[in-house]
Amino acid sequence: MGKPALTDLVQTSLPNDQVKSVVDEYASFHAGTVETRKTNYTKMVNDYYDLVTDFYEFGWGQSFHFAPRHKGEAFDASIARHEFFLASALQLKPGMKALDVGCGVGGPMRAIARFSGASIVGVNNNDYQIKRGTKQNQDAGLAQRCEFMKADFMKLPATNGGYDAVYAIEATCHAPDKVKLFTELFRVMKDGAHFAGYEWCLTDRYDGSNVEHRAIKKGIEEGDALPDIWYTQDVLDALTKAGFEIVESRDLAPESDPETPWYLPLSGRWSVTGFKHTQAGRWLTNKLVRVLETTKIAPKGSTAVSTFLNHGANALVLGGETGIFTPMFYFHVRKPAARKA
Repeated sequence: MGKPALTDLVQTSLPNDQVKSVVDEYASFHAGTVETRKTNYTKMVNDYYDLVTDFYEFGWGQSFHFAPRHKGEAFDASIARHEFFLASALQLKPGMKALDVGCGVGGPMRAIARFSGASIVGVNNNDYQIKRGTKQNQDAGLAQRCEFMKADFMKLPATNGGYDAVYAIEATCHAPDKVKLFTELFRVMKDGAHFAGYEWCLTDRYDGSNVEHRAIKKGIEEGDALPDIWYTQDVLDALTKAGFEIVESRDLAPESDPETPWYLPLSGRWSVTGFKHTQAGRWLTNKLVRVLETTKIAPKGSTAVSTFLNHGANALVLGGETGIFTPMFYFHVRKPAARKA
């Protein structure tokens, strides 16, 4: 079960006759209100990943996230460094058990397990991603230290205080209620354990009265299955309300070299290794998918998936260029140690 080929897109995640109806259902959530999306977040996010997982792996690889990038640094190297930064912040090591919240197909989980020697449990509520990730764990020889927990991260089937550490990489943005989510993560962590992650946020540059800013925000939400997007301070407030102590926080987006911003892979610049996720590459993929759909090689609705992903990618680039959005607001928090009697 390797990386999907272009002709495999969407077909491997849903029966052909279901794709169009799932696309329509997903679109209906974003035609409604924020509350509609929050109420239906489980279905909305599952629909989204049923539709886009193969597109993501085809164009991005197994780690579905961005990273600050240094001058001269390769894209894959920046992704790995971004993951190892969290492992180092949490001081993961052999014998520790960590929770990966919203782990996708497990690319970061496998990289962090190799880097740190820790055992990782990845929380995911999408059957298709779990199926792909479980096979990838086995192929990587990591099945003993990397496993999936099928669950809604808002209601974890886990005992109190069972994890030495928790991390989340651009996943808690899907939560309908961050205080509730962080409270649940607090519950399953050991006293004194640490939680670190990267969150999608609006920056202080966002102006809700600005029509262009609102359009960019909506485009990101529609293209990436978000109920809403929070400001950075809102995330810190939610963590504090859940009981955590703030250790460190900052937006890592400005740490990218100006010539290689985090959104560079989605922008119009061409590169041999990253052509598929540039604007030109996405445009070509969209046209090829349209041909496959027209000739009935790909199911009806495939082009619509490629199109809303393109619109979302364009909105992300605009969010980065204007500075109103970041996908890498870094937070590192601690669950207070138990008080001695």
